[in-house]
Amino acid sequence: MPADPLRILIVDANRGDASRLQHSLDSHGFASTHRARGKDALALALTGGFEAVITESDLEDDSGLSLISQLHSKLPRVPVIMLTHKEASNTAIEAIKSGAYDYLQKPADFEELVRILREAISSARRMSKPVEIGQVYPEQDTILGHSRLMTEVYKELGRVASKPVTVLIRGETGTGKELIARAIYQHGHRPQKPFVAINCAAIPAPLLEAELFGHEKGAFTGADKLRIGRFEQAHNGTLFLDEIGDMDLHLQAKLLRVLQEKRIRRVGGVHEIPVDVRIIAATHRDLEEMIDAGTFRPDLYYRLNVAAINIPPLRNRREDLPPLVEHYLQHYGEEYAIDYPSITSQGLKFLEQQDWPGNVRQLQNVLRKALLGSRGYPIGWTALRDIYEESQAGPATHSGNASLRQLVADTLQQAAEGELPAVYPVLVETLERELLAAAIKRSGGNQAQAARWLGISRFTLREKLHRYQLHPGSSSSKEDPPGEKPASGAS
Repeated sequence: MPADPLRILIVDANRGDASRLQHSLDSHGFASTHRARGKDALALALTGGFEAVITESDLEDDSGLSLISQLHSKLPRVPVIMLTHKEASNTAIEAIKSGAYDYLQKPADFEELVRILREAISSARRMSKPVEIGQVYPEQDTILGHSRLMTEVYKELGRVASKPVTVLIRGETGTGKELIARAIYQHGHRPQKPFVAINCAAIPAPLLEAELFGHEKGAFTGADKLRIGRFEQAHNGTLFLDEIGDMDLHLQAKLLRVLQEKRIRRVGGVHEIPVDVRIIAATHRDLEEMIDAGTFRPDLYYRLNVAAINIPPLRNRREDLPPLVEHYLQHYGEEYAIDYPSITSQGLKFLEQQDWPGNVRQLQNVLRKALLGSRGYPIGWTALRDIYEESQAGPATHSGNASLRQLVADTLQQAAEGELPAVYPVLVETLERELLAAAIKRSGGNQAQAARWLGISRFTLREKLHRYQLHPGSSSSKEDPPGEKPASGAS
């Protein structure tokens, strides 16, 4: 079934501008409604059902800033985007202080508006969608498991959630670090304030600084207007820095300064802006090893690691497989309109015997594919074996045309959901990083040989290796995935 269109409320005294914006949004899969007066817009918004509000700064009966304040007070988890003809940067600052998610100057670039809109809705859903712990709720995100290791995670979560401390979440890829971050936020002392997430590994280093701190108009080529960063968006709330271990040293130093002084400076700016943000960071990397290698700052590590939550890999809590399988079968069964989805005892036993290097995310992928192929019959172990073995060759290297197509599809999906600002630089950097790492590994660390193969100069190669923190002397640029054990019972 196609998803229902996202409902957007447009508040603008200029009916011509509003009509053009409505037409454009509706043609891109949204369902928009227009009101010219702030009072009418507020009353309609309070009836519920709107995913976001777009408001002009000047309304028929009030100012857009006043409406933003009222909406933020009564509906703190509904994002508001301000559009205005005014050029003064203080309008943008006041809009953000009043509770706006973002600010655009008219005439706004429509593609940028849609990107911000989807990003805001995605952020709001992270804030609003409950993360249940220890129970099976097919309709909700759930942290499942009653093993001893997961019980310790719940205890630590309870200890740190209500404390105003920085939290470092550690765990392998696919263990559910963002779910833990959202649970900390929802059970914390700022549950009605913004929750803003950013994946430090998904955004190229030159763009990440501007994403975090914002930029002034004219700060660099293409910066044709002032841009509010994630720290300002998360003011008084929580900022989740996913994959903090992928942040380069230059930006680590700037982040450390912000954590120490609680002030940011936009790219190209001269004024410091105070911010009150709780930081939750996450990584799958061994930060201690990175400190020894000189690729992660020890002072930043100590700032982030005030409280730590270590999420165990799935292979270390195999007793949690049955409730996880039951939960995801119910969830995907409802999604695919399959009544009473089930798995054979041999199938469940097979799943319990695997190592799951991709953890819960890999389990979800396997169960999705198995359920789609089952045609409503119980899922057997042979089908699971084939799907599991196929999944082992997937996201670790993105090798082959099929997995490259999947990478492109996944990245575009993230962009469509507002989780990435732009996919082109992300994909180009991903491919470049993998290509450089493979060339260095194949050449045994011989930079001259690797540069010849790639058709670039040694100077260019060295610069790129430094940018991506790839070490020529090592056998691999990344952690190799855990080795597979032969599937028990497989022939």
